[in-house]
Amino acid sequence: MVERVGSTNSALLSDGQAIEGDWLVALHQDDGRGRHGRVWQSIEGNFLGSTIVQLHAGDPPASALALVAGLALIEAVAAAAPSVPLSLKWPNDLMLGGAKLGGILLERSGERVVAGFGVNLAAAPAIDGRQTAALMPTADLTPQTFAPLIAGSFSRLLSAWRNVEPAALAQAWLARAHPVGTRLEVHSGPAERIAGTFDGIDLDGAMRLRRDNGVIEVIRAGDVHLA
Repeated sequence: MVERVGSTNSALLSDGQAIEGDWLVALHQDDGRGRHGRVWQSIEGNFLGSTIVQLHAGDPPASALALVAGLALIEAVAAAAPSVPLSLKWPNDLMLGGAKLGGILLERSGERVVAGFGVNLAAAPAIDGRQTAALMPTADLTPQTFAPLIAGSFSRLLSAWRNVEPAALAQAWLARAHPVGTRLEVHSGPAERIAGTFDGIDLDGAMRLRRDNGVIEVIRAGDVHLA
């Protein structure tokens, strides 16, 4: 754990000595970011950490690591706060009720993938157009106490990604996500919006969206807004 870093993802991915299983956790980030280059606010007491995966021949699709990361995050938080109503929102959000509690950013360089996690343990940032939540005061967790929870959960699920049937991992993710049939809208660009209902996920983690005309579209990237 370090006091301050620009971005845990960038620092770990650029570290040529980092190996699978290594973690970098920071108390503050000066250049934290989410998907599409959005700023991830650094608030004292929140968790900011990244780990690295080395891809090997014969591994499942790297895109399915999003399922690993999501399951690892929700299971780690649930272990510390079992009474909190948690769910996963495709592609990378941890929700507390209808508000965002945490997020995940996966980035790849060659045969290495870094998974970055941000969790509002102490306080929720203000985000335009989004509801946010923090785990306090329901559960009193610090970055230091949460780090071993997420590390252990991620290690176990990474092993499952390599050793169990892909369908089992997808089903485990679906069991913690918004239900099939949930009305949602996908924003894939400034003027690109697609509405429909959630129809599950493919084994590689892509989302299936059932349009109002019954056509199924496979969505691999985009922001999802639940109706």
